[in-house]
Amino acid sequence: MSSVLSHPAASPWAFNGVVRLTRIGTTYVLFTVVIGFAALNTGNNALYIGLTFMLGCLLLSGIASKGGLKHLEVSVEDLGEAWAGSPAEVVMRIRNRSRIWNVRDIVIVAEDLPQPALVPALGRRSETLLHVPFVFGRRGHARFTRVDFYTRYPFGLFLKKRRVPLQGDLIVYPRLLTEAMEPHRFRTTSGQQDPANRPGPGSEVHSFREYARGDSMRHVYWKKSASLGRWIMKQTDLDAARTLHVIVDPYKPAAVPDEDFELMVSDATTFIHQALERGLDVILQLPDVTLRSSDWQASRSMFRGLALLEVTSEPTPLSMEPDAIVFTTASERAA
Repeated sequence: MSSVLSHPAASPWAFNGVVRLTRIGTTYVLFTVVIGFAALNTGNNALYIGLTFMLGCLLLSGIASKGGLKHLEVSVEDLGEAWAGSPAEVVMRIRNRSRIWNVRDIVIVAEDLPQPALVPALGRRSETLLHVPFVFGRRGHARFTRVDFYTRYPFGLFLKKRRVPLQGDLIVYPRLLTEAMEPHRFRTTSGQQDPANRPGPGSEVHSFREYARGDSMRHVYWKKSASLGRWIMKQTDLDAARTLHVIVDPYKPAAVPDEDFELMVSDATTFIHQALERGLDVILQLPDVTLRSSDWQASRSMFRGLALLEVTSEPTPLSMEPDAIVFTTASERAA
């Protein structure tokens, strides 16, 4: 059994160091000191017995919490689809390797985990699966490196901490925008604003284009391919009517802030995402690869390419299709 706490990750659990007194623990230690002075001043045997008992509880608390945390292990079992700025469910397996100690009230804090996660109880030689929502701030390659375990077990006198290494990585797709997008961002190179709405009269050949990963070999124009020495695809009027050709320009002029470039990538990602939801085919042209996607499963390669897209400081040659939609931060390159 597991749950997610509503407290922010930075408070009250996160702290530097290994151990911290709780409010109850501070009161307990002060009371122990008072009992110790009273026992020394009066020589009362009952006070000495009480002092011994209280010191023994302090010692037992330290041994139990350390012994419990020492044998905890964590691993990533499953990674959900991750979009920047949106919760992504990650399944972690928590194991207690101890043969002696049960552990209760385990609080887990990690980078990119917006809220601490709680494991109420974990018996000795047992394990549990923990479903936690991670939120990654930026697109790209994200790595899991460590998590911090905290516990007040067994008496709540100390808050003990142990940092545990964690291995795992995933690709975080660009942020999906929820606000309405400006129409001029989707203008094609020929000036048309929504190429998806143009009519497609039938099966006549509409145009020829370069091969894109995901294209069917049934559409290869063999004669032209043989003469040029590379795959050339033929596109019918009907195919052209439901196909969007998207170009994402990685060039960022020095005067353009990084935030504007990331917004442009998010714009392109959101546009492709919405086009696929409408059942349209999408051809995405990136600097080193051209990708085609006609369903949600195949679109992952597109979103992965956008997630790993790197900024270039020099203009990149782009092959402009007549009806292509260009996303760029360089205004002089936009059509």
